[in-house]
Amino acid sequence: MSDNIVEIANPARLSVRASQLVIEREGFLPFITPVIDITALLLAHPQVTLTQAVFSRLAEAGAIVVTIDGQYRPAAMSLTLQANTWQSERIAAQASLSPVRRKQLWTQIVQAKIRAQASLLQELYGSDGGLAPMARRVRSGDPGNFEAQAARRYWGLLFGDKSFRRGSEQTAESQDQNRHLDYGYTVLRATVARAVCATGLHPSMGLHHHNRYDPFCLAADLMEPFRPLIDRRVALWVREHDPSAPLDSAAKKWLIQGATMRYWCKRQQRAFPDIAARAASSLASALMGQAARLELPETLEPCPDE
Repeated sequence: MSDNIVEIANPARLSVRASQLVIEREGFLPFITPVIDITALLLAHPQVTLTQAVFSRLAEAGAIVVTIDGQYRPAAMSLTLQANTWQSERIAAQASLSPVRRKQLWTQIVQAKIRAQASLLQELYGSDGGLAPMARRVRSGDPGNFEAQAARRYWGLLFGDKSFRRGSEQTAESQDQNRHLDYGYTVLRATVARAVCATGLHPSMGLHHHNRYDPFCLAADLMEPFRPLIDRRVALWVREHDPSAPLDSAAKKWLIQGATMRYWCKRQQRAFPDIAARAASSLASALMGQAARLELPETLEPCPDE
């Protein structure tokens, strides 16, 4: 799976020539890249013009197109309808999943997410903040709501600010690193959504997330243990930069790398899109009754020079 994420944040015209995506901007030479190498195309400016061939060729290559709103959150996302030869069988298994099995799989995701948060705190500050024991206490379906308990402790420790609130409303006078998190999660969600669809699963049928207006609930579920990859990038960025400064191209590039770079995973170097693909494949196997556990690594350490 390719790992090239392209963002268009200025007025531009996009077209396809000989299997190459061509991005033309006034005053600049055209930017050309193979369509097959694109994982996601992020449209972050209202004056972007695309030909129908662009959507068609990106879909054929399995890439996605994400429209980003003024708050750096996804407003729309398109995915290919072409999946794999097991799609019908896997979607049927998804639809008939028992409540008990659904809770069991969600429990694994919550445990992996809290362990990843604990690992990041340990990496950055030498202490997991008590999150690791919390992960071990999660039971089927997380009736104790340890996911929320861990989050309340985690955010204050991650940024060294007990007043920080994840998802708080942003105004012109009070902008913080929530914008960075929103943007990074948009990229992360797009990568996971592509992996989910590529393995033949239906992205709207989630394990835990259920929203009639969200066609990517399953991607929202599966991305949870990987959120700390973006959290790490944001924490390191705000150490050196004012979080209220504009979310410029340098900041966006830094955040995008969190969802494209290579990590140590089971003693191997793997790009994140490959890790996401393996997680989605393990979920498909679990839904089909072919595996008991999901492939969710507890830690993902960035490779050197990344």
